[in-house]
Amino acid sequence: MSNVYKNAKLDLTTTNATVLLTVPAARTAIFKSILVSEDSGSADTITATVTDAAAAVFSLFKVKAVAANTTIELLTAPLVLETGEILKFNAATANRLHVVASYLEVS
Repeated sequence: MSNVYKNAKLDLTTTNATVLLTVPAARTAIFKSILVSEDSGSADTITATVTDAAAAVFSLFKVKAVAANTTIELLTAPLVLETGEILKFNAATANRLHVVASYLEVS
């Protein structure tokens, strides 16, 4: 079994659902932190979802407020994703939000 610490980053340049991570085959991703930063000077909102291997979509955060020029931590406890699961984010407005996530990939 191998453990590798990683990070993933997104610049939400559209309002479309954008994939942060698809968990690779034979891996588990344990997210420790998901930071969202607003850098335009205008408040915005973010939505986060997980799509499972059966293509069912689960909402983690629905229209979560992010104040102007601030950074928020979305997680209060670790988030575990399994092989094939997909973590996606949507911004209400393009070009305002960045996402940085730290996770442990276990194989």
